Parts: sequence; structure tokens; C-alpha cells
Amino acid sequence: MRKIIFLLSFLVVNIFPQGTAGEEAKFQYRYLIDMPSSGILEKGYVAVTNDVMPAGVLISRMEVGVFDGLCFGISYGGENIIGSGNPRWFNLPGVNVRFKLFDEAIALPSITIGFDSQGKGKYLDSTNRYSVKSPGFFASATKNYEVLGYLSLHGSVNYSLEHSDGDNFVNFMVGVEKTIGKRVSLLLEYDFAFNDNNTDHYGAGAGYCNFGVRWSLGDGLTLGLDLRDLFSNQKLTPGSADRAIRLEYIRAIF
Repeated sequence: MRKIIFLLSFLVVNIFPQGTAGEEAKFQYRYLIDMPSSGILEKGYVAVTNDVMPAGVLISRMEVGVFDGLCFGISYGGENIIGSGNPRWFNLPGVNVRFKLFDEAIALPSITIGFDSQGKGKYLDSTNRYSVKSPGFFASATKNYEVLGYLSLHGSVNYSLEHSDGDNFVNFMVGVEKTIGKRVSLLLEYDFAFNDNNTDHYGAGAGYCNFGVRWSLGDGLTLGLDLRDLFSNQKLTPGSADRAIRLEYIRAIF
């Protein structure tokens, strides 16, 4: 069943001419890089996202917009999927659901609440967590401005259920997107990692700073290139940022 879910995520063919990046983007971000944003998948659409990360980690996510303002999805992956040797599949799929509370107004941001159990990187059996914890329960806000294209400001508060390591604080994230022309966007986010700053474990206390580029290639395909952990906060991979690739497809199903 796990492998079926994983392989189905690659079978999406899109009919739309623009993805989620740039001034002419037709779809909202549900995530910047790792942080959840207030974007939501519209009713009748399906989205597939594939993250290719270090250590051969590949995570696939499928989301469906089922009602106006409500979407949900499932994700799955594992380690050593890319490369040689035997894959190490995650124990359980991740689930995510989000509900739009308020649309953006002139003076107010859009606000979305949700839940996401999918973390990033390796899964660490010794502490029952991913190397970068899943958001868990979250609330996110986004405000857009016209500044030489578009400038989007994002904020999120979350509480992860991965707290077997003893770090179980409420966490905060902030981010920004700047469009560069019709099809390209630059992303920057900072995860304060208040729930991952116990120096006896994996976070060194500096938080996670991530940078990304998104390019709408056409036909609903968006390509992303990411540099995660620019402050070298992650003890498992000290001294260098993680390099990753993201591919996203979106299409109408009903």
C-alpha cells in the first residue's frame, strides 16, 4: 500500500500553462520551503509535490481540494530512494489538512489553520522524529503587496507532535517571497525552532534559515531549488547547507 501511494504521485499530467511562481502564478503556495503558508488548493484541483533531498531522501505529497476553503492530502517517502543500496521507507505516511479561515483583505492577511504530520530529512527511530520536525498543528497568515511585481510576507505558529525528544514548545516561522518577472520567485524563510533547540539532540539553537528559487516552467509544472539550514543548525549535517530539488504539478480533476 505504501509503495502504491508513493508511485501514484508521479502519474499527474497538468493542462495549465502556469505554476505557483512569478507574477503570473495561478496557484497559491501551501508551503514556502518547509514552513506552511496560508495558501490553499482550490476545489476540484489535485497537486503533487516531490522533494528530493540529501541522503537519497525522496518525499512525495498529493493534495486534493475537496471543498471551497478546504483541502487535504497524504505524503510518503523514505531514505536512500535516490542512489544505490536498499531503500529505507518511512514507517507511516504523513497526512495534512488545511482550512482557510479568512481571505486576504486590504488591511488584513489571509489566515489558514491546519495539520501536517510530514517532517523532512531522515526519520530518527531513536527519538521518533524527523531530522526537521513536522509542523503538526499550525496557523498561518499571508499578506501580499505590489512592489516591483509582488512581495508576499508570511508568518506561522505551530505545535509539532514530534516531542519524544523533550522539546515540545510552540514554534514560530516567518518567510518572504519576491517575484522576479512573470515566472520566477525567490523565497526566504526562518524557522525559530523553539521546539528543536535542546542542544543534547539535533538542533544547535540557531534556528533553520532556508532559501529557495521557484520557476514556473509551463504546463502546470513548477521547479524549485532549495538551500536548507544556511546557519548550520542541524547537528546531523554540520558545516554545510542541504541542497534539494522540488517538483510540483497541479491539475483539475473535477
